[in-house]
Parts: sequence; C-alpha cells; structure tokens
Amino acid sequence: SDQQLDCALDLMRRLPPQQIEKNLSDLIDLVPSLCEDLLSSVDQPLKIARDKVVGKDYLLCDYNRDGDSYRSPWSNKYDPPLEDGAMPSARLRKLEVEANNAFDQYRDLYFEGGVSSVYLWDLDHGFAGVILIKKAGDGSKKIKGCWDSIHVVEVQMEKDETVSDCSPHIANIGRLVEDMENKIRSTLNEIYFGKTKDIVNGLRSIDAIPDNQKFKQLQRELSQVLTQRQIYIQPDN
Repeated sequence: SDQQLDCALDLMRRLPPQQIEKNLSDLIDLVPSLCEDLLSSVDQPLKIARDKVVGKDYLLCDYNRDGDSYRSPWSNKYDPPLEDGAMPSARLRKLEVEANNAFDQYRDLYFEGGVSSVYLWDLDHGFAGVILIKKAGDGSKKIKGCWDSIHVVEVQMEKDETVSDCSPHIANIGRLVEDMENKIRSTLNEIYFGKTKDIVNGLRSIDAIPDNQKFKQLQRELSQVLTQRQIYIQPDN
C-alpha cells in the first residue's frame, strides 16, 4: 500500500547510508510486494566495472543496462556480450565519447580521482543523458566515505539548425553539473557538518581539564564553608 511504501522510504532515510544495500534487501524480504517500488525509489551505491577492451573503469546504472548486460561508454560494448542491445545513434555516440572525455577531466580536477561515466540515449525530439561520478575515500585519518552523484539531463530541440559540432551541449551540461555539485556540497556543509560541529562543541569542554577540576574543587570548598557558617549562626531554639 501507499502507506507501507511511505513508511519504508521514511525508514530508509533514517538508517545508516553505509548499509543501504543490506537495509533495502531486508525491507524487500519483509514486504516483497514493495520490491519494484523500493528499487525504483531508492538510489543504491554506484558499482564499478572494468572495460576489458580498453582497460578502463566505468559505472553501472539502469541507464546503461539492457537485461543483465551493461554497456561501457568507452568501447560501446556490452558485458556480458549482447547482440541487439540498445545503442545511441552514430551522431549521439560521437557526442557521448566527447562528453566522457570532458567529464573525465572534470572529475580528475574536482575530485582528484574516482570514476565517471556519461551515457546518452535518443529521444523523439532531442536526447537525454546521465552523468555519473563516484569517488571513494582513501581511508586516511581513519575516515571512510564515498561520493556518488547521478545527474540526469534532457535536451529538447525546438528548431533544426546547422552546427559545426556538439561541443556547446557538453559545455552547457558541464555548467549544470558543476552548479548542482556545488549546491550539494554547500547543503552538506551547512546541515550535516554544521550540526555535527554543534554537537561536538556541546560535548567537549572549552576550558582545560586541570583548570576545570580546580574550579570544581573551589566550588566544593565554598559550599562547605557556607554550610558551616549557616550552622554556626543558626539560633538556638
């Protein structure tokens, strides 16, 4: 039911994101009827595959999947091999290659590592695409984390014109992705890290521990002196 789905999604938002795959699997086991809705509503961590033809990594998602096979943006081949898998048109494939090279440089400059993939597909009046970026932490300073971002764009062509190439599309899409990534980072800084900083500041002591202990000792001594004075000046009945 809709109420069950709302409750399941609300629960997923509150559970640790590091265990999203296990939590999603457990929810599906509990309520099998919600399987399709949950899988389509909950974004799971992006998985990495290796293109055996060119020896480069690429990311897996629903947009480059056909059945049980996934298409590499580098070689345009499906793994496992698939003869009649969905393919972009020749013109769009050229743009896809240029987009992957452009975002490969973008990822290297902004994230200093990781994996990125761009997939494009034809529409009746234009085309659409998805830009995937994944960067896992190196585990230094005992900090573990992973950045997964999925940007879906749609380009609608209102009028046919003669153009020399498709580079303007890549530049425009690049600006959209850059703006969105910056907004995501700002939101994380303001909400998550800001709240964490407030909690840590509330837990730790600003003063040094020895000074704090001396202050507490002084409080106890003053309390004892005041108590003795009250007893001393109390009149006899």
